[in-house]
Amino acid sequence: MDIEQFYDEDPRRRESDEVELGRDWTDDRGVRHEISWVADTGEVYAMREPDAAIDMDPVGDTFEEDLPMDSVTVEVLAVVPDRADLDARLAGWEDAMTQPGSLGWVRERLAAGT
Repeated sequence: MDIEQFYDEDPRRRESDEVELGRDWTDDRGVRHEISWVADTGEVYAMREPDAAIDMDPVGDTFEEDLPMDSVTVEVLAVVPDRADLDARLAGWEDAMTQPGSLGWVRERLAAGT
């Protein structure tokens, strides 16, 4: 589902605090994902943003073009209601994130629990 659908399906998601757990997770194809936890629902989700085109302005500065919101997709990986449980399951995530295919590490840790 796209990011707007994700937030529209449950109003608690828009109002909730979220904890970002890194923006440089990669899947088996090397596509970058961001992992976050929604406090009010306990959902841990992966947000995939396709690579945006990079443009250059007249003075030589580069920037990424804005992406349409429907191109930003979300997958709920697990529901972990307790923050302490989440922290225990994903202990060491900062180091794991830098490895190729690191999204698989998140999936395994969330499925296995602590």
